[in-house]
Amino acid sequence: MNSEHQTATGVRTTCPYCGVGCGVTAGPGQVSGDQQHPANQGRLCVKGSALHETLVPAGRLLRPRLAGVESDWPEALKAASGAIREAVARHGPGSVAFYLSGQLLTEDYYVANKLAKGFVGTPHVDTNSRLCMSSAVAAHKRAFGEDCVPGCYDDVELADLLVLAGSNAAWAHPVLYQRMKAASRAGRRVVVIDPRRTATSELADLHLKLKPGTDTILFNGLLAWLTEHDGLDQGYIARYCHGFNETLEAATQAAPSVSSVAEQCDLPMADVETFYRWFAQTPRTVTGFSQGINQASAGTDKCNSIINCHLATGRVGLPGAGPFSLTGQPNAMGGREVGGLANTLAAHMDYDSPGARDSVARFWGADRVPEGPGLKAVELFEAVHRGEIKVLWVMGTNPAVSLPESTRVREALARCPTVIVSDCMAETDTTTYADILLPAAGWGEKDGTVTNSERCISRQRAFLPLPGEVKPDWWIMANVAREMGYGEAFGYQRPADIFREHAALSGIAVQASGSRRQFDIDCLKTLSDSDYDEFEPLQWPVSATPEGGIAGTRRLFGQGGFATPDGRARMVPIHTVSAGQQPSPAQPMVVNAGRIRDQWHTMTRTALAPRLLAHRQEPFIEVHPNDAEALTLAEGELGRLTGRNGGEYVGRIRVTPDQRPGEVFVPIHWNRQFASRGTATDLMMAVTDPVSGQPEGKHGVASLQPLPSRWHARVMRRPASGWQPELVSPSGYWARQPLSHSESWWLAGNQPVDWEREADAWLGGAAQVVMGDVACGRFRAARIVDGQLQAILLVAPSASELPDLAWLDQCFEAECLSPEQRQCLLAARAVDSEDTGALVCSCFQVGEMQIAKAIQAGEDSVEALGQALKCGTNCGSCIPELRGLLSQYPAPEAAEVS
Repeated sequence: MNSEHQTATGVRTTCPYCGVGCGVTAGPGQVSGDQQHPANQGRLCVKGSALHETLVPAGRLLRPRLAGVESDWPEALKAASGAIREAVARHGPGSVAFYLSGQLLTEDYYVANKLAKGFVGTPHVDTNSRLCMSSAVAAHKRAFGEDCVPGCYDDVELADLLVLAGSNAAWAHPVLYQRMKAASRAGRRVVVIDPRRTATSELADLHLKLKPGTDTILFNGLLAWLTEHDGLDQGYIARYCHGFNETLEAATQAAPSVSSVAEQCDLPMADVETFYRWFAQTPRTVTGFSQGINQASAGTDKCNSIINCHLATGRVGLPGAGPFSLTGQPNAMGGREVGGLANTLAAHMDYDSPGARDSVARFWGADRVPEGPGLKAVELFEAVHRGEIKVLWVMGTNPAVSLPESTRVREALARCPTVIVSDCMAETDTTTYADILLPAAGWGEKDGTVTNSERCISRQRAFLPLPGEVKPDWWIMANVAREMGYGEAFGYQRPADIFREHAALSGIAVQASGSRRQFDIDCLKTLSDSDYDEFEPLQWPVSATPEGGIAGTRRLFGQGGFATPDGRARMVPIHTVSAGQQPSPAQPMVVNAGRIRDQWHTMTRTALAPRLLAHRQEPFIEVHPNDAEALTLAEGELGRLTGRNGGEYVGRIRVTPDQRPGEVFVPIHWNRQFASRGTATDLMMAVTDPVSGQPEGKHGVASLQPLPSRWHARVMRRPASGWQPELVSPSGYWARQPLSHSESWWLAGNQPVDWEREADAWLGGAAQVVMGDVACGRFRAARIVDGQLQAILLVAPSASELPDLAWLDQCFEAECLSPEQRQCLLAARAVDSEDTGALVCSCFQVGEMQIAKAIQAGEDSVEALGQALKCGTNCGSCIPELRGLLSQYPAPEAAEVS
């Protein structure tokens, strides 16, 4: 091999999904876990394992488009630069805004921040990381003086008490969850703090199913309890902390007793006492927190309430001890490093950092650096809606889906005079509004660096050629800058050039901000191109070794030395007590929105892999059995949520005791490309944290009713047919499910349909095979041309009567249907084929009925099922469901005994 990053099976790169930052060995047609990467040591989740399945040409944006018409780069660059230049000349720099993404590489982020703040002169540079990590950022800065995660992944394994607050790690950070699970041992305990019982709860020795929004009460109560029970490290507080007395006073006022905490959090008092006692008794405690903490109107306070307890016990930056923010996106931290947030300047410097603005201006050779912070995401799109932003450049994200009150965001995009979108996909909810659409490189084509949750910088390497006229994001921005006359400052030839400049600016920041500044990669500014190509994962701060090498830093603040003027941490008094939105008679249900196991963000990548849509095929609403009974909601039928702002969400009802009564869960991923009314953010009000500006994305309120449906249907057609259900359908609901060999739609409606007359419109032509029972509301028809299946329509009065489509999908693969296939077509399965049931294991495509059959055959444990069917043996995300099925389908001996 010519280089260390190439192996016999592909190129060593980094996964583009969550903030775990797993190493991947990838090549065309295959991916595997990188055994050498410290984050995952060869493990991959189901999404990572399916990455090669998403590398398909379908839907790619390959050429620039101006006003919807294909163009070329000279015209596109001229149009983008001209729009920015005109807006600045007529309305000032603040009329231009950039909205970035944690999907960008650090080098892309750096160029965007430099172009916007240094040369366009606008402070309005924010990112979708505002939606997931900004509360943790604000809390770190309040407590530690800088946005620093003190620990490393090893700590979640070393901890004797692992507390997971607002984190369904089993589905959101699966590989890190595998490490947590593998660390199980005698004496180790896990506490899960989450209103829902999730897949992660399977790991828990104690599950605190608290009332949503009361996390600060729980942790304020912990601080007060520790004080009363001699659980503090008084020496550490005296040496390394400020503000303890004021913080304790606020905690005692908010949570004066265990009984008060239990009442406010709606928890059994014994469970609260158990948690507090375990925390006090266990020096090696890690508290991992994620979106359930961050995405709240008091997200920053929630984070600081956790950090306060760790500071008060001296458990920060020690092996197996510390607060640990679990990052949502692959490069959310890299974006924070370069200043890709509206309230930061660059290289962990804020606008009010002494001397920061002048230092950055001199380093960049720029004279237009703004005086102060810009608008944060929610504020930014409100400014777009008001007409104050004349040019909005969106890169690698889908704000028309991900921001709260998404209907209003779409109105804002429609009103903006010039919307520039850089994306790898041609059709998203956001690209619909693009006046200038620029084809950006996707994963596998991008080259640069990312930083994961434990401050580890890794290389993301290209292993595919750039298709069509696709270009990297940094190239696009640098060439726009050249068109604007700033070519000398953007003369980059390769990502390594940008990284060296980024590293050098970190050194300038340390000089300007003082020696306690932690983000320091200055010694990497001299990396050669070959050193950059071979760069191995490394945690910052980075320093030179006496031997002439470089070394990273595993943990921070273990002996104090915080990034504050006096080196002491700040404990923060916490007064908030509840969520910003509360239920009312009109909207009595609390809505919790979140990720699911096999999908990512707004599905632009994961929906390209059909098996990732097999586990959860359409939008859904999880509801407690008591609520389902009270509201006459039936399992598998459709329900409709209506939010306070009038937004609607329609999904399939899933009845489960995992929900608290009065609360529902919906997934965040579906959008207008995949469902008629499945956008969760349509329900969410734009309520934000006053410190971080992060919206309360996981907590809304709504009313819930059944969606009356006279009929339910599935339509399957050959791919790329161009058919959309709204073209012919009176349906009140549709959801698209791409399959391996066909496109499929779930549909339902309450208007009568004459299926015999209208079937041809649904099928795209005359049906050759028809079966109907009109009186009972059942109808099936298929269109076959020259022996090849073109489309099929299945109609029933209930969704539960519609068959699994796996066998039918295989029929679309056939060039000519066999006599057996044609005979069984409307039965939707071969007579001798096995009904595998609902998919449970995505990695190995194992269904519920296969698992039930294996259990009945005597496979009476997760391990035995894994040996027989392979389920649960790869990413492990399905193991909680396997345990549930073992209870649901007891082995014959167990059934006889019972």
